Amino acid sequence: MVATITQWFHNHHGNLLELDQHVDRSTDQFFIRIEWDLDHFIIPSGQIHDAFAREIGEPLGLNWRIRLPGNRPRMAILVSQMGHCLWDLLTRSQSGELDVDIPLVISNHDTFADTARQFGCDFHQLVVTRDNKADQEAQQLALLAEHAIDFVVLARYMQILSSSFASAYSERIINIHHSFLPAFAGAKPYHRAHERGVKIIGATAHYVTEDLDEGPIIDQDTVRVSHRDPVRDLIRKGRDNEKIVLSRAVRLHLEERIAVHDNRTIIFS
Repeated sequence: MVATITQWFHNHHGNLLELDQHVDRSTDQFFIRIEWDLDHFIIPSGQIHDAFAREIGEPLGLNWRIRLPGNRPRMAILVSQMGHCLWDLLTRSQSGELDVDIPLVISNHDTFADTARQFGCDFHQLVVTRDNKADQEAQQLALLAEHAIDFVVLARYMQILSSSFASAYSERIINIHHSFLPAFAGAKPYHRAHERGVKIIGATAHYVTEDLDEGPIIDQDTVRVSHRDPVRDLIRKGRDNEKIVLSRAVRLHLEERIAVHDNRTIIFS
């Protein structure tokens, strides 16, 4: 498999820059990520997709995708009333640290309206209640389509998305959960961690599925705490960790380094 695929790039004068592969022995599935230089590649950019499909993808029965340079992804952020992850992502995008456009911010509060506009983002407040949830989600999806959004980040957005919303952007919604999942899923994990007397708190970035906080995990990290830390210190330390974990997950998604299989992720280095 590796020889066949790499030979195809060689035959078309493609210089391989990165190659990483993995075999899941439990399911007998093969995964590979290839990055190559287009400088001397003899297939025009507009024909690469069809050529690969015809000569490699279809004959080998691959599940594959190609991303070409110049297609800068467009990301929307959904946020509630905690802005640390929002600010972090906006700043990283503005500084060029994350190669992504953020044209849209949606919130169920107006707390960050000025912040979003300061960074040149279109801001929309859509208040969600039990009675209007379906209508508000329909408006959210319409805004995502209007702004040609490629993927969505929930930057501490404190609303549970419906299964239909999650399906519409399958493997394209990244959530940051303020716990080292699967521990303390759901609400107020820092309070529950403090009550349990844990010595390590964590954060988890994962893709959203219809099952709350059970989607494929992209990145995780932990911070040591002690019995001397009140809940407010756990929250402060945790928020710093959340920003780092979420930004790493977004970067991995942008660089096409994630493959999802059986509700698990393969992360290519």
